[in-house]
Amino acid sequence: MTGVRVHPKGLCESEDVGDGTRVWAFAHVLPGARIGRDCNICDGAFVESRAVLGNNVTVKNGTLVFDGVTCEDDVFLGPNVLFTNDLRPRAHVKKTGDALETTLVRRGATLGAGAIVVCGTEIGEHAFAAAGAVITRSVPAHAFVAGNPAVVKGWVCACGVRLSDDFSCPECGIRHEETPDGLKAV
Repeated sequence: MTGVRVHPKGLCESEDVGDGTRVWAFAHVLPGARIGRDCNICDGAFVESRAVLGNNVTVKNGTLVFDGVTCEDDVFLGPNVLFTNDLRPRAHVKKTGDALETTLVRRGATLGAGAIVVCGTEIGEHAFAAAGAVITRSVPAHAFVAGNPAVVKGWVCACGVRLSDDFSCPECGIRHEETPDGLKAV
């Protein structure tokens, strides 16, 4: 693991961590986790064995990324984001591997502070979940979701700005069009 910085009070047991990644104090990355380049895993975060983080992923303080969660490149996980991986957990039923549900967070998505993501969902490219959102179903690309359960409240550009009614970005000028998976830039 050359080029990886692990704080003296951090624990990174994975051998599959990309250059430029930082693991801060009291963060714990288990063996088998796959972490890309230039990731920032902040204080108190936990990344389990079968979790996958792409390049340039930010995992803020207290965030829990369990087995079966995959985050593509450029994903932002705010403080205390929580992923689940079992729809029917029981202490006496020990599930591992393929018995656990998966979650996919697509490139460029943002999950705000305290968001909860129920397993078996997909968060679309550049989607944005508000702080405290409880995501119980898949989120379309570029959707802005909020609430419990999270519902689509609007649409956002890759730059993070809310889109106009015609799906254009008032900040960067990029126009978007509807697709079966949400929106895409044109």
